[in-house]
Amino acid sequence: MRRLDQLLSNLGYCSRREARDFLKQHTVTVRGVAVRDPSDKALAADVRIDGEQLDHPDGLLLLLNKPLGLVCSHDEREGPRVYDLLPERWRARNPQVTSIGRLDKDTSGLILLTDRTELVHTYTSPKHKVPKLYRATTDRDLTPELIPLFAAGSLVLDGEKEPCAPAELRLFADAPRTAELVLTEGKYHQVRRMFAAVGSTVLTLHRVQFGKLTLGDLAPGAFREATEAEI
Repeated sequence: MRRLDQLLSNLGYCSRREARDFLKQHTVTVRGVAVRDPSDKALAADVRIDGEQLDHPDGLLLLLNKPLGLVCSHDEREGPRVYDLLPERWRARNPQVTSIGRLDKDTSGLILLTDRTELVHTYTSPKHKVPKLYRATTDRDLTPELIPLFAAGSLVLDGEKEPCAPAELRLFADAPRTAELVLTEGKYHQVRRMFAAVGSTVLTLHRVQFGKLTLGDLAPGAFREATEAEI
């Protein structure tokens, strides 16, 4: 059980300081009984606000099709953010909604957003080796000898001491400057740097899949909730 002011604040309804006024302005009940004292304790499942259940009391896990031009930073000084696409209440949650890994502003595609800290660890910990599928286009034709090079786990990126983990590179006979790359780690700008290491510049980059999660027909800028079965 948690105090009502803490519960409301954690879920983004108001700050703890604002909780007393919030309780005056809304009909908040615990098991059907109206409450006004922010220090009262309750289970999230028992609370209703104006007759409605609490908004995702067990946490959020969102699958977003990130458009180009947005950053995965909470710092507004860095430009338009992926979080700006979310409802205001979700942006006020504590723990705050954050991205699982990042995509830079010049990369589009699948990004996961959550306030469930255990999922951040699950999806980003190197020991879990969660696969991520990227589709890239480059400024020159890509040749088949790159496939075993990327798979060998011997490619060392500029500025790194340890080689990249083995990665699966897929080429397309009818599109020699397009490739798909499956990574199980997340070095800084890794896809771009891997292609740069073999003399190619990535022109476009799009993440298609993260673990078992795929974008499907989700439009750029749109998001949906991921189900427990998909995790």
